[in-house]
Amino acid sequence: MAGSSSSRRTSNKKGAQVGSGGKRRRGLEGKGPTPPAEMRKKHKKNRVATAQKKAAARRPVARRGGKGASELVVGRNSVVEALREGVPANTLYVQQFIDNDERVREALQLAAERGGINLMEAPRPELDRMTNGLNHQGLVMQVPPYEYAFPEDLAAAAFDEGEDPLIVALDGVTDPRNLGAVVRSVSAFGGHGVVVPERRAAGMTAGAWKTSAGAAARTPVARATNLTRALEAYKKAGVAVVGLAADGEHEVGELDALRGPVVIVVGSEGKGLSRLVGETCDYLVRIPMPGGTESLNAGVAAGVVLYEAARHRG
Repeated sequence: MAGSSSSRRTSNKKGAQVGSGGKRRRGLEGKGPTPPAEMRKKHKKNRVATAQKKAAARRPVARRGGKGASELVVGRNSVVEALREGVPANTLYVQQFIDNDERVREALQLAAERGGINLMEAPRPELDRMTNGLNHQGLVMQVPPYEYAFPEDLAAAAFDEGEDPLIVALDGVTDPRNLGAVVRSVSAFGGHGVVVPERRAAGMTAGAWKTSAGAAARTPVARATNLTRALEAYKKAGVAVVGLAADGEHEVGELDALRGPVVIVVGSEGKGLSRLVGETCDYLVRIPMPGGTESLNAGVAAGVVLYEAARHRG
């Protein structure tokens, strides 16, 4: 009937309302600092930075030789040993208020005697930052980038001196100590240099310098973008390419090619020569090992062949 409470509308609501889920509150919050102009997509500086990155990607890199990367020697014992072995350095960083023990005094004395090494005092947090938190013990030495030679220059220098080139090339050798040992052997047996690939190979680090026992200052190391092409260039220049292989058809002591211009290619102890490098070699030779040892590390193997080459040359 008219006026019944059962049919009277007592509210303007139309049912349950859906909430904002916090969106309105989040919308009022700040969005953080404004990113730099270089990171904002529609900004002029962002377009310039993007164009510069693309240009850098297209820019050709140095094909051979060139400089390596600078390196840090960290810790009191490591710094002292590197200075004793003549590892090149341009700066010695010493922590402020350092405990002045015997190793610190020797490092400072060796750096002063050599000359040309800048002595810099730095707070501990700065040394921590430089070394990414390594235990530097208050001493950090900066090794400058190594100046690599060009592969073709090694043979050219020997020919200019009226000598037959004697060069060692390393294929897949990644231990800097092996590289240092090879450099030392090349120097000992009158060789003219060492060639290493630019990628996936050991470079002239502080460890290689130390193992060379000073020979790295006298024997050039060249870096090749492509080792196979470098070996082919040597062959065109009249230099024989002799590779070491466990199944080589010649014994190293019987190969007459060691008497003349030659580059000796040594592979890694585990994998030996890569396929393309092995196919590029004029000769594959083996080192007889009656004791039953399956392989030698690169430093020892190179020393054996260099001795035989020196013996053949009288």
